[in-house]
Amino acid sequence: MSRDTSRVEGVDDTEADSVRARYARRAAGDPRYRLTNPAALLAWQERQRAIVAMLRAHGHDDLSRPTLLEVGSGGGGNLVEALMLGFAPQHLRGIELLADRHAAARERLPDAVRLACADAAALPLAPPDGEPADIVLQSTVFSSILDDATQQRLAERMWAWTKPGGAVLWYDFEVDNPRNRDVRGVPLGRVRALFPEGEVDSRRVTLAPPIARRVNSWARHALGAIAFLRTHRLCWIGKGHGHRDPSR
Repeated sequence: MSRDTSRVEGVDDTEADSVRARYARRAAGDPRYRLTNPAALLAWQERQRAIVAMLRAHGHDDLSRPTLLEVGSGGGGNLVEALMLGFAPQHLRGIELLADRHAAARERLPDAVRLACADAAALPLAPPDGEPADIVLQSTVFSSILDDATQQRLAERMWAWTKPGGAVLWYDFEVDNPRNRDVRGVPLGRVRALFPEGEVDSRRVTLAPPIARRVNSWARHALGAIAFLRTHRLCWIGKGHGHRDPSR
């Protein structure tokens, strides 16, 4: 996927600029999130197990066949994980708003993975490259978008870019972070409102990071079984085969 500068006329860039500013304020290379940090490693492993379980629950045991498009692909970490799980590189695409993260992803991913540096919320409803995906992934993107209208535009595009019979795969904060005003939680009711035609399979995952960083692995496992201590939501938002394509 080449750099795509096409966009919908009349879309305000204000929220996209705000997102760029929010990410610029975040500390680069925060050691709390490095996989060499045991708490971060355990959280990553738990998320991967939950995603694999979700994929298998919806018939995706062989990941060499489905196509996946990630919205907000960042530095390519999730697409690297997709390759590890068995997705074929030619079946992977990513769209990223921030130029430096897009460049980092391009360096680390195979050429067969198609990447674009663009504001996904301002792109047309027609699928990128003309190809809808079996799975459209977003991971902690919507919690960084504080404008409701921008969230709605992005959701509409993700839904239009999903094949009938496919799904949006969603992983994001469920609750607000009182220490970080640059993000806000996206509760299940909001997810359903963003994708009103979707069939939502949802589960709470990821022990609250401030707790996870302060306990040992045994306590983490025990506390992680308590639903209200999990701060993120993983959703499979299915799109029926009879859905009409709004881009046509």
